[in-house]
Amino acid sequence: MKDFTLSFILQNIFADTAVNPIKILVLFISMTILSVFLDEIGFFRFLANVTLKKAGASQKKLFILLYVTVSVLTVFTSNDIIVLTFTPFICYFAANAKIKPLPYLVTVFIAANTWSMALIIGNPTNIYLATSGGVEFLSYVKIMILPTASAGLMSLLGLTLIFRKDLSKPMERVQSKAGHITDPVLLVIGLIHLTVATVMLAVSSYVGIEMWIVALGAVVSLFICNLVVAAGRRRAPRELGRCLKRAPWTLVPFLLGMFVLILFLQCLGVPAFISKILGTKQICFRYGISSLIACNIMNNIPMSVLFSSIVDGLSIAEKTPALFATIIGSNLGAFLTPSGALAGLMWQKILKGQGIKFGYWDFVKYGGGMGVVSLLAAVTVLSFVV
Repeated sequence: MKDFTLSFILQNIFADTAVNPIKILVLFISMTILSVFLDEIGFFRFLANVTLKKAGASQKKLFILLYVTVSVLTVFTSNDIIVLTFTPFICYFAANAKIKPLPYLVTVFIAANTWSMALIIGNPTNIYLATSGGVEFLSYVKIMILPTASAGLMSLLGLTLIFRKDLSKPMERVQSKAGHITDPVLLVIGLIHLTVATVMLAVSSYVGIEMWIVALGAVVSLFICNLVVAAGRRRAPRELGRCLKRAPWTLVPFLLGMFVLILFLQCLGVPAFISKILGTKQICFRYGISSLIACNIMNNIPMSVLFSSIVDGLSIAEKTPALFATIIGSNLGAFLTPSGALAGLMWQKILKGQGIKFGYWDFVKYGGGMGVVSLLAAVTVLSFVV
């Protein structure tokens, strides 16, 4: 076994490689801040209110509109932010419309954690696994768009089947405001920065700029623009303070801790041992299923760090299907139990604050079967794509 010393750990943490955890954290936190900024302006709340208002008295229409809205927003922003924003609005709306909130709460959670697979920036596990495998932004999209769509279709069908009785009932029209954008100027600035950042991430490999630099540059530019606007209005840039406060800083010690743990396991030869157990036959299915199970044993972020090391030992031909199958498992693993992803733990906490009970067995009941079916659909399509 290699000497597991402090210098060895620091050398790996700050190494100029694809699995540099500092670069990965900068990329994810920066993209999250762009989403949080839009949320602080009221953008997501505005869209949530518009969606609920457009449904009229039809629960089926509300269900479809909500699923589509959450799916589209999740692709370009952050699944965690969407879940955290939409959940309180659904609880409020359901209480006033005198309908059960559960179908819509589950729909938001399932849609957000399904369509977060579509782009690298949708989930920190995507970022870590794809970056560790040296996968470029557009290459990622080309491979993952069809598996994501297949999982999305299965989740939509599954949700419709499970909640068909509830959705067939009428609901009372709720007369509410369409939402409120607190600052249209800052909203435009935020949307421009998110759009430009996404486009630049797509072409970053062609212009020779690393993705973490693009994301960090977008945040720095956003902050400068906000400071200029605040100075012109002679007020403090309150939005910046709230963005920094809501940024996922707790992910820093968590990811770094997991990275160090995996370094230790690498020194012991554990990843190579697990790789031998998984084998090289039916890679998409084996890595997809095993990663989904592992998420609910150790959470999806530690699982991603561990599996990135396991995948790294495979041949070039085996690495691509194993890597993307693991990405699928890291997203859909959130369906099964609260411990499958940090999003599940946060969502459960919000529901408890709203007086809604949704425990461990509720996750298994509503998400277990749907997670397995969606995973099988996604990895089946993936096996043809790669």
